[in-house]
Amino acid sequence: MSKRTVRDLDVNQKTVLVRVDFNVPIKSGEITDDTRIVKALPTINYLLEHNAKVVLFSHLGKIDHKDPVKCEEGKKKNNMAPVAARLAQLVSCPVKFVPVTRGEELEEAVKNMEAGSIVLVQNTRYEKGESKNDPDLAKYWASLGDLFVSDAFGSVHRAHASTVGLSEYLPSAVGFLVEKELKFLGDAVDNPVRPFVGILGGAKIADKLKVINNLLEKCDTLIIGGGMAYTFLKAQGKEVGESLVDPEQIEYCGDMLKKAADLGKKLLLPVDTVVADSFPDPIDGEIETKVVSVDEIPADMQGLDIGPKTAELFAEEVKNAKTVVWNGPMGVFENPTLAKGTKAVAQALADSEATTVIGGGDSAAAVNQMGLADKMTHLSTGGGAFLEFLEGNGLTGVDCIDEL
Repeated sequence: MSKRTVRDLDVNQKTVLVRVDFNVPIKSGEITDDTRIVKALPTINYLLEHNAKVVLFSHLGKIDHKDPVKCEEGKKKNNMAPVAARLAQLVSCPVKFVPVTRGEELEEAVKNMEAGSIVLVQNTRYEKGESKNDPDLAKYWASLGDLFVSDAFGSVHRAHASTVGLSEYLPSAVGFLVEKELKFLGDAVDNPVRPFVGILGGAKIADKLKVINNLLEKCDTLIIGGGMAYTFLKAQGKEVGESLVDPEQIEYCGDMLKKAADLGKKLLLPVDTVVADSFPDPIDGEIETKVVSVDEIPADMQGLDIGPKTAELFAEEVKNAKTVVWNGPMGVFENPTLAKGTKAVAQALADSEATTVIGGGDSAAAVNQMGLADKMTHLSTGGGAFLEFLEGNGLTGVDCIDEL
């Protein structure tokens, strides 16, 4: 069944609580990438245009409530004030920042709002009960408004007071960003135009066990790159030197290779790799490398990126695809010398005529760094939520929203 969207709500003169994802990078008090703020604007502007009073909730960074000193440091570091300043530059209405998460100051600010204005509440993680979905906290926040809109796709896999709790006390809907994410991911994974190619990278097999298993059942070809590829190569009986291997998952990788064969699916692994004596330190520092076959990885060296033949192999598979879903880099892309594999895959997707859906996190960062974001069909704003979806799991912050 489809979820109610913000279009289905009567928001005129109503106080609408909106969970957005303003978890943006901040350095020396300045926002270095405002993409997440910009992505929230369609929902915010829609509400403003329809005479709503818009109260925004978001987390920013992490706060350690177990250690009083670290807690105060975290609050100081992750204050939402710079976000409010940037938001005020992007909208054509007043933005009032309330530097607290509860109490008279917040209550008065909301009470005195005019239709077509915004109140941005302090970082939700200032509250210890936020991440525990504390019902009293959710009920308190809900008492401030009339309606709830979930538009933080990057957080919809978390059962927090501001993502799930609010929906238990207020009529709820998803915003345009979450609606868009669900449409593109749903179409790509559950109803793809074939051939459907999945590309997975990153370092750890353990992070993507269910994703690999689920994608094998849904896609025609599954491409494995990044650090996780070496555990698969080990499962094939290859020697991988000092490359990253998860010994507890070798048997699992063997099972997945067998499953792919049994299902008649392609599971493509690297055929060559870029190796070095050690991991780069610093991560973006100079490093000496060489390219070797995956059958000839020296015992004292480690693979840190896919090689050129592998890049060609993967690119050719993408060229013939109609739908591609990609999550995870092909190597240590933060290092210019070890970013060639990730760049090659990104360029192949950019040149493709397929529907291309890119997962959040490092994959999105790589595409943005290369200036190829506008060449992709959809660049997801959610890393963890993207993976949860690929696993075939429900998203708790979406499941709780009212059905149409």
